[in-house]
Amino acid sequence: MLKDVMGVIYTGENDALLRELTMTRAIAALPVAGRYRVIDFLMSALVNGGMRNVGVIMQKNYHSLMDHLGSGKEWDLHGKNDGLYVLPPFLTRENIGVYSGLLDALRSNTNYLTRSKQEYVVLCNSAIICNPKMDAFVSYHLDSGADITLMYTKEATMLRDGSGSYVSVDENGMVQDIEVEPVHPSYDSTFMEILILKRDYLRSLVDKGVAHGHHELTREVLLPLVQGKGARINAWEYTGPAWRMDSVQAYFKFNMDVLNTEVRRRLFPDDLPVYTKVRDEMPARYADNATVINTLVADGCIIEGTVENSILFRGVRIAPDAHVKNCIIMQDGQVHSGAYIENCILDKQAVIKRNARLIGPNAYPIVIAKNVVI
Repeated sequence: MLKDVMGVIYTGENDALLRELTMTRAIAALPVAGRYRVIDFLMSALVNGGMRNVGVIMQKNYHSLMDHLGSGKEWDLHGKNDGLYVLPPFLTRENIGVYSGLLDALRSNTNYLTRSKQEYVVLCNSAIICNPKMDAFVSYHLDSGADITLMYTKEATMLRDGSGSYVSVDENGMVQDIEVEPVHPSYDSTFMEILILKRDYLRSLVDKGVAHGHHELTREVLLPLVQGKGARINAWEYTGPAWRMDSVQAYFKFNMDVLNTEVRRRLFPDDLPVYTKVRDEMPARYADNATVINTLVADGCIIEGTVENSILFRGVRIAPDAHVKNCIIMQDGQVHSGAYIENCILDKQAVIKRNARLIGPNAYPIVIAKNVVI
């Protein structure tokens, strides 16, 4: 059944509130949970759901994302038929390389949609971390007979004042109303920006939308369809954990949440593995005088100091007498001896020199940009 479904992931989100973390990379390429990237969760969900044709529509700062995805072999998407399609923006007279919204992105990739043979498309935005059972989502849509099925969650941490989309769903699962970026959401069901519909129907919606000068799918296409009863739109509830990567605080909270064993068990269930790019490293090495408490440690790390309640990515070095608390240290970061850091996010190759002290407030962690030495 799912041989007839393809996946499309759009990575052109607004990343202004992530500051230094997205200066050189898309939100989809943000390193999370010690060895993953944000996009790994959706890519894995689509592949676990049996989809063999996955297109990733890129926007700005996409080089690290392309490097991470490679040929798609980690997700088993490198066969002769279908596979992973990386779709970077291309410049035309109309398209200046930055899409104004999802409709523009889909219009620019009409050839990919036309060439694909699958009847259905699961369309996703990449700024939400979740691990849904895509085969259950697709089956629900096919059984319901609806034109479009949206995925939503009642996870309270997904609610945002002034951003996001929220749906009102009746007892039959039909969508009655959609709110887009309300100042205060009236509904507690967050639209996760994942939906399924027929490929030909999507192409006709994109053509009509762009022809009328529209850019955004939810506000300018789905909302009028719901209000005018122009299509049967229903909704499927995702009951697993979900996080929206839309600010430094949200990024920090997700990584701290993953330190909780119960959260990890729900996000990484045995039947829904999450795949990522493999980097062969030596196992982590702990010195005799090292102290490590409630910390995720990736391979290649060397720990000689104290680390608590933190996430260390591959190749991180913590020197003797260094103390790291409530921190996220990305690949190849270094904390020298005598340094104390708390509530900090260190991007790749950041270095904290001897005896430095950096203590950020819990609600507003300090971000150290890539390659910076302090």
